[in-house]
Amino acid sequence: MIDSIDLAALNSATKYPSIPTYHALGERGALTEDATPFTGDVVLTEKVDGTNARIIRLPGGDWFIGSREELLAARGDRVTNPALGIVGALRTVAEGLAERDGISVFYLEVYGAKVGAAAKQYTGTGQVGYRLFDVATVPVEVLDRPVERISAWREGGGQSFLTEEALTVAADLEGLPLTPRLGVIAPGGLPTGVDEMSAWLKSSWGRTKVALDGRAAGSAEGVVLRTADRSVIAKARFEDYARTLKRRGQAARTG
Repeated sequence: MIDSIDLAALNSATKYPSIPTYHALGERGALTEDATPFTGDVVLTEKVDGTNARIIRLPGGDWFIGSREELLAARGDRVTNPALGIVGALRTVAEGLAERDGISVFYLEVYGAKVGAAAKQYTGTGQVGYRLFDVATVPVEVLDRPVERISAWREGGGQSFLTEEALTVAADLEGLPLTPRLGVIAPGGLPTGVDEMSAWLKSSWGRTKVALDGRAAGSAEGVVLRTADRSVIAKARFEDYARTLKRRGQAARTG
């Protein structure tokens, strides 16, 4: 199937869609007081700070490995793109995935070693890890559309993501570690203000649960909030809240 597939279409159809911040972004990246509404129980997971990667499994057993923006390797390639160590970390995983009907996309965070500025938070000895955080299915017929339409389809929620329960089953089946599950909270239990959310993050989720060795600095990036059916998903990062509160403090002193 690899020889006949439109690679630009496959790349666009399988990219991970943009995830909004829990508090909406305003001017110059500052958070506003507009919080994402949740109407069901909220599953909390650690947001791991590495590089977004994907494994695309095609009907018949072929596969691709990609970064957030581009495809890096395919089954049978003798020369691959070494960007950020993604292929090296995930090739064995890709080769071992079970065959499925249609197109399945496994989204993983590759972290540690020299992967991004936060590498030292996860390792002090140069180790690399990965964690599965989502799985989606893509109809094969979507690849027949122009790339521009595929992009709009993707950002409009066209991909079908597994529920929390199905994701857990898939991870167990494939032997893949998930991003840490931190708990489940009723929607009314979530802080709604920026100050309150910042304090809640610091008090509860400041340390990573995926350190790769004892020499890791150990700070977490933040939390992902999602309903069990994944109909609503948002992220809350420490740096966004710190930046926003710093600017508010500066404005108060000069105002």
